[in-house]
Amino acid sequence: MTQPVSNDGPLNGRMPGGDGQPLGMVIEGSVTDGVEVRLDSGASVERVKVGTFVTIQGAENRFFGVVTNVGLGSTDPRLKYTPLPDNDSFVTRVLQGTVAFGTVSVLPQLTMPEVFGSAEPPAAAKSIPSHFSRVSAASQRDVELVFGSEEDGNFWIGNPLDMETKLCLDLNELVKRSIGVFGKSGTGKTFLTRLLLVGILQDGQASSLIFDMHSEYGWQGQDTDRGISVKGLKQLFGSKVSTFTLDEENSRRRGATPDETVRLGYNHIEPEDVELLRETLNLSQVAASAAFNLRERFGEDEWLKEFLAVGRQGSLIELAGVLEVNAGALRALYNRLGRLTRYKFLVEYTRDDASARIIEHLERGQHVVLEFGRYGDDLSAYILVSNLLTRRIHQKYVEAKESAMGGGGREPRPLIIVIEEAHKFLNSAVASQTIFGTIARELRKYNVTLMVIDQRPSGIEDEVMSQVGTRFCCLLDNERDVDAVLSGTPGSRQLRAVLARLEAKQQALVFGHALPLPVVVRTREYGVELYDSLGRQGNGTQSGVTAVEQLERELNELF
Repeated sequence: MTQPVSNDGPLNGRMPGGDGQPLGMVIEGSVTDGVEVRLDSGASVERVKVGTFVTIQGAENRFFGVVTNVGLGSTDPRLKYTPLPDNDSFVTRVLQGTVAFGTVSVLPQLTMPEVFGSAEPPAAAKSIPSHFSRVSAASQRDVELVFGSEEDGNFWIGNPLDMETKLCLDLNELVKRSIGVFGKSGTGKTFLTRLLLVGILQDGQASSLIFDMHSEYGWQGQDTDRGISVKGLKQLFGSKVSTFTLDEENSRRRGATPDETVRLGYNHIEPEDVELLRETLNLSQVAASAAFNLRERFGEDEWLKEFLAVGRQGSLIELAGVLEVNAGALRALYNRLGRLTRYKFLVEYTRDDASARIIEHLERGQHVVLEFGRYGDDLSAYILVSNLLTRRIHQKYVEAKESAMGGGGREPRPLIIVIEEAHKFLNSAVASQTIFGTIARELRKYNVTLMVIDQRPSGIEDEVMSQVGTRFCCLLDNERDVDAVLSGTPGSRQLRAVLARLEAKQQALVFGHALPLPVVVRTREYGVELYDSLGRQGNGTQSGVTAVEQLERELNELF
């Protein structure tokens, strides 16, 4: 192993973390808090970053861990109160690494196999290395041993800090439970989500239904930092992706040709949908509950149409007397629901079942993107449509799963439903009432899971958050949000320090079922390199887009 050089330059001309360079030795620690490492005189404390992978060679085991803190120490307490003159470089060099030294805190996560190449996988660390155990930056081989490689069928999500090694996710584990993508606004949640969806499409084990609030996932999206457009899933995967839209005019204006246009009837809206919109529409509990009385009065399919008609006729007071509800609450309900009539995708009655059409595409192994167009900025429209369609789709999946269990058919294809502004569906006030709360708790019981995207994870109910299997956390600066994301996670105190030091762009702390241990990842670029890799896998076309499909698309865009 190469010896480190002086503090004046990088180790071996590289940053720590590339080739297993020695860093220091263990001087103290515990299973709860991790171990403290004193850096060698030749290892610069400025070059070791929080989140860097290290290996520790103990007397009996070799450990794999992550740096959670970096500090400074000294053997002489007088150094703190009588510092040296800053112009005495000779004395500084003499004392550096002896009287004054750098320290790093390491959380050992795994014990490595004794023999490289062994079929025995790394195991969770249940002890710590002994005093004076040598600590080195993890090598590329160590990272591949722990996280696997693309050759093993895993998906390359990015690179560890200060390493060019490809860090991979186990997609089989990723889709088994719900997924969370969290981070404050502007940290790249959309790009990270799009990258994860690319991996899921490549893997082919599950379909996805994406409620695309701002039309970022279908045909193309925007990179506002670079001022350019990026390809959406439809451009990259062609016929594997079907685009639905609530706003056909908006889609065509953006140069996209949707596969289906969604129309919903008043007969599709149920009181449960109104209950979910209570906070968004600023309705009282009494007003929202009146919708159930209206259904009893006018019937399941006609209640909203008849209620709006009575309101237009000025007969709400009489109706309130008949229903035995507060007249003011009924008036408030009428005024709020009247706002929904301005949505052009809502009509008084339709036999067209949008959820059935979506299921047809999903059963063919396709992925569906529902674009909201101009309605994306209207949270009421987003909550109404996504909840309404998901309830019907979930019910069909429940029926199909139960039928398969009884020998009456095959199991439905696994489905991942992607929702943005997730706290609006999953907060403690409504999570027990929404279909999304039900899905989160079912743990894929009926082959349906969620991918939730949110900048306010503290708004998501604790029980629901505990069911999120793999979490991708970009920078968060709110203490409550940090607490929510890390709740129930071993080593959360140390991970808090790691999360607080993420860069604002293109970095995320990832932990959960798809990874053997928490890791800070520098996510790969979503751009030309990714497009090219998909094209190579598609034998000269972009991930399965045939020449005929490409020609048809170009003709549609032209005319």
